[in-house]
Amino acid sequence: MYRVLFSVILGLALFVPGSVADEKTGDAKKPGEKREFKATCPVSGADAKREQAVDYKEKKVFFCCEKCKAAFEKEPAKYSQKANWQLAQTRQYVQAKCPLSGGAIDKAQSVEIGGVKVAFCCGDCKGKAAAAKGDDQVAMVFADDVFAKAFEARKREGKGGKKAE
Repeated sequence: MYRVLFSVILGLALFVPGSVADEKTGDAKKPGEKREFKATCPVSGADAKREQAVDYKEKKVFFCCEKCKAAFEKEPAKYSQKANWQLAQTRQYVQAKCPLSGGAIDKAQSVEIGGVKVAFCCGDCKGKAAAAKGDDQVAMVFADDVFAKAFEARKREGKGGKKAE
């Protein structure tokens, strides 16, 4: 019961900025339309702000306050799993492979981890991730070594809808 309630609340609290269409309604974002920014601070777990950001893995990680930003800058390795999770949450990084096996993903074999839909290659990998809880689940998918093999930086789209390299 609590897992379902937690998933619903977390799903409502998290917003994926930069997406072209709302995944639930399919509503396309109109050109020039700005959506509300939502990301989770990797240090405190509070709502992050665009103004409090640092460069991380060629993208940006956002924080709720200057204190959390400074803590991250002092010890980025301490917060790397949550920072990687935020990169996926904000869709600056997208999944390319199964985080456990490194194999091709099957979108039917997916688990939501902290508001991020993560696909696996098979039911066994999906089952392992689903059985893990909380920070263990985040570590299983967003630890630096796993993240490096399963996720890749999202390329920005340039003018005319073509992806910029």
